[in-house]
Amino acid sequence: MVRTVTRSVRIGVLALQGDFIAHARALAAVGAEPTEVRRPEQLAPLHGLILPGGESTTWLRLMIEYGFNEAIADFHKSGRLLYGTCAGLIMLAREVLNPPQPSLGLLDVSVRRNAYGRQIDSFVDTGTLRWNGGPPESAEMIFIRAPRIVRVGDCVEIIGELKGEPTLVRQGTLWGGTFHPELSEPPMIHRRFVEASSQV
Repeated sequence: MVRTVTRSVRIGVLALQGDFIAHARALAAVGAEPTEVRRPEQLAPLHGLILPGGESTTWLRLMIEYGFNEAIADFHKSGRLLYGTCAGLIMLAREVLNPPQPSLGLLDVSVRRNAYGRQIDSFVDTGTLRWNGGPPESAEMIFIRAPRIVRVGDCVEIIGELKGEPTLVRQGTLWGGTFHPELSEPPMIHRRFVEASSQV
């Protein structure tokens, strides 16, 4: 059974494209108050924000069109949590490869787009999570046109791994993952994100 948080924690999911509904469902399952975010002004009351999967070049266009680039950078400066999954990770990364493209540049990692293959190459595997130096936990990891983390900065902590490769990282209030936790049960990573966001 998934533990739920005991205080009201408002977590936004950027809802311009991607599987934001599944993220919202996972957040609700662990006791958070999910908000589908479509306008920058909706960020103000939130404790944390998830940037879901999707198509990263489309994300770039939509974020510029709706004025989210500066708004998300300001959200990060305020000390609140950001979690990018798959294309969301690409948007947070310092460097994007295959091909190079702009990003928010907040998370000190380099990522290679579509490094696990095309849509037809999507797969499910069991990886390992290790939180705050604790014992390893097994976790289902679902990869759909996923990026690879090919460089990790000195201040970036590796939380999740699959076959020796980083799949979930954390740098202060920034989280980035190559897989889709919103599609797995139970939503253990969403619970951890909500718990961390509640401390802000």
